[in-house]
Amino acid sequence: MDRMLFLKKFIDEPKKIGSLTPSSHFLVNKMLNDLPWQDFSCVAELGAGTGTFTEQIVARMPSDCNFLVVEQDDVMRHMLEEKYPSLFYEAFAENLCATLRRMDLPPLDCVISGLPFANMDEELRRQIIGNVCRALKPGGVFVMFQYSLQMRKLLKENFRDVAIDFLLLNFPPAFVYTCKAA
Repeated sequence: MDRMLFLKKFIDEPKKIGSLTPSSHFLVNKMLNDLPWQDFSCVAELGAGTGTFTEQIVARMPSDCNFLVVEQDDVMRHMLEEKYPSLFYEAFAENLCATLRRMDLPPLDCVISGLPFANMDEELRRQIIGNVCRALKPGGVFVMFQYSLQMRKLLKENFRDVAIDFLLLNFPPAFVYTCKAA
């Protein structure tokens, strides 16, 4: 059912969804397995879609961890709200810092992103990355995937460490960026 909804949303608005199908479990594991979940008190997911990452984040995070889910598509966000009612929700990643203040959430230990940055204009990309940088604790981690290296320069301008891995076991194959905040 999630795959069909994802495909329908992609056909309706390909620039907002960015892929024909949800991420593979290989990509989810590549992005989440090495994170120090036991140390996290507040995390955010940008571009949650149908919840492929959301489900695994909930399974890995400590029970007292705050989790902010950001998804601009109303249908997908409402599905996630029904499935995970105890989480925090927001529609727009460019409002990340304001949302944390409004919801009285602490700075973030980690941000996981599936946003299709390649489909955004430069100003919106910079706005979102700036919000991520300001929202993270010192030494916080930003992990995202993309289907190109287009974001490398912007990430290196904003984070002290940027590591890039490539994963073939996803459709389409993806670059995984792991960035550390100053």
